[in-house]
Amino acid sequence: MKIAIAQLNPVLGDLAGNVERILQYAENAKTAGTTLMVAPELALCGYPPEDLLFRRDFRLACAAALIDLAARCEGISLIVGHPQVKAGKLYNAASLIEDGKVAGTYLKQRLPNYQVFDEKRYFDTGDQSFVFEHQGTKIGVLICEDVWFAEPVAAAKAAGAELIVVPNASPYDMDKLETRYDVVRARVRESGVPILYAHWTGGQDELLFDGASFGINADGAVGYQEREFEEVLGVVDFEDGAIRGLIHPLPTIEASAYRALVVALRDYVNKNGFPGVLLGLSGGVDSALTLAIAVDALGRERVHAVMMPSEFTAQISLDDSREMMQIQGIKYSEIAVTPMFEAFKASLAHEFEGRKPDTTEENIQARVRGTLLMALSNKFGAMVVTTGNKSEMAVGYSTLYGDMAGGYAILKDVSKTLVYRLCHYRNSVSRVIPERVITRPPSAELRPDQKDQDSLPPYDTLDQIVELFMEQDRSPSEIIAVGFLEADVTRVTRLLRINEYKRRQSPIGAKITRRGFGKDWRYPITSKYVAK
Repeated sequence: MKIAIAQLNPVLGDLAGNVERILQYAENAKTAGTTLMVAPELALCGYPPEDLLFRRDFRLACAAALIDLAARCEGISLIVGHPQVKAGKLYNAASLIEDGKVAGTYLKQRLPNYQVFDEKRYFDTGDQSFVFEHQGTKIGVLICEDVWFAEPVAAAKAAGAELIVVPNASPYDMDKLETRYDVVRARVRESGVPILYAHWTGGQDELLFDGASFGINADGAVGYQEREFEEVLGVVDFEDGAIRGLIHPLPTIEASAYRALVVALRDYVNKNGFPGVLLGLSGGVDSALTLAIAVDALGRERVHAVMMPSEFTAQISLDDSREMMQIQGIKYSEIAVTPMFEAFKASLAHEFEGRKPDTTEENIQARVRGTLLMALSNKFGAMVVTTGNKSEMAVGYSTLYGDMAGGYAILKDVSKTLVYRLCHYRNSVSRVIPERVITRPPSAELRPDQKDQDSLPPYDTLDQIVELFMEQDRSPSEIIAVGFLEADVTRVTRLLRINEYKRRQSPIGAKITRRGFGKDWRYPITSKYVAK
């Protein structure tokens, strides 16, 4: 038996478009000689539909789209994910379509409600297995989270399943695929039943789906491994109780993370209809990486970089920005901020009389730059991509309505140390970032001789503390016990706590780590609790 895996990148809410995409893949699957195709979780409507599911009109439109898909799907059996209303309750479902109609439906039994997931907000839980026979093989259907628990797999086996297929929508992080392998291998060991994953790919707001569909056989060996971040039709053979298909090599962590960021920006820009992007190019490493990602995502003709020098901008920053413009062949502008900065200072001179310059003046420069970028965005329609990274977001090393102004924060979940790793990776493919940009000490260039490390601990220290506190929920005392200086831990965790109000107002950005500052970080702004 040949089975097709439709590793799709649907557009949330584009029901008609998603039906057409699924039907086209079904035609391709028939051409490839398969008689059964598996599409991902909620492929019909997109994932996650969030509060659209509360709308009766949306639920009715999904039901109509399923009927349309079934009526037009000929000559192949299809498993597809969709919302399902039954007896007044809403379920996360996957249906088997055969001979122009829905032949059976499975209702998801385990609803994730942690990190980025809110499925219990919308769905009720199913309690029945669904096993059907296809070409002499009994196939069980589960959905995503079900496989993380032994009971749904055991129930499918008890119902006769010889193979379990899993429509899936599991958000990406850099360690997720290995975690999926561990979980699925555990279920296979317990049940002795091979499991075949059909996974989403592409970006949806801040979430990413890496594709990388796979199959694990009863002996725990990988029988099929699809490519990451590609919309593709995979074909596997299921013969003598084993899954056999192509096993594509997996990329390095850096290659995977970089590809994730490219796909995230491309899908956000294209799915929302922006003609292109704008970014502030400073000559620093963060904006250099952002520029590389933007060009790889959209092409040089859709990227406009703006250098906005001040009296504190080093000549090498200008030189490096111009070199990157020439390497990438992008549209490039230089707009000096000094005249506007001086006008602000003159207007505020009376109010500020008797007070020395401080971060106020630094922030004015950043806000002038943000205003210029947003003006260009308003005039020409391109979206501003911010260039701040996760380390800066954690400790508030950013300016509200300044460098935080924009539509998408592509490095929002990329620590400073990872920024450097990704720059080296991208240059290993082809040189797009001058080496001096990577090796010179980072600086905001908002005052004379400014360096980031004048205000912050070294980034390798800062990033480890942030990861332990923010991603792993370790207490300050536990972090100190690992070997970090108490002064550094106290300082970083305090900055992290008091800058929540900034993060709440920041643009969304791609999530690529276990925990990002977005859907899975929900801390109060007003709180007197101080972790010890």
